Amino acid sequence: MRRGGAGERGPLFLFLGFAFLVGLHFYARPRLFDHRVAPDFLLLALMLVAIRARPGIAAAAGFMVGLVSDVLTPANFGAGALAHTVVGYFASWARAVFFPNNLLVNAGLIALAVMVRNALVLLASTTPASELGRTLVVWSPLQALTTGVAGILVLLLLRNWFAIRIES
Repeated sequence: MRRGGAGERGPLFLFLGFAFLVGLHFYARPRLFDHRVAPDFLLLALMLVAIRARPGIAAAAGFMVGLVSDVLTPANFGAGALAHTVVGYFASWARAVFFPNNLLVNAGLIALAVMVRNALVLLASTTPASELGRTLVVWSPLQALTTGVAGILVLLLLRNWFAIRIES
């Protein structure tokens, strides 16, 4: 019988890891950078679930993360829930196509998820064309880059908490 493996850490460490990411999102994120380029730790938490869960569970997690993010933007309520649900579902589905144990692939999937989520939120909230273009061309790639780098750091620092095996 195996004992002490990373997969046997239990739900307490998983909960603590997600609580850490939520704390970073609501406490540290507003203080780090401009909100348009700061890493999105809620989406990062969703991606850590989505890459390792079934599509239905990932979509439900995305819906919950979307509702949490929508609470802060009542004018566009529902756009975040829709976008996070779609991103969670397709990120879970993509794990069969890509190699989820590779650090750079994970960072790329996280960055792509930020770009897709931002596009879906902007389209669902009927953003004017001038702001839509500027956000998709300038701010969304910068936020994707910072979130991808934050994802690499989180994966390296908390891989035992999330029971993640990273290939060298």
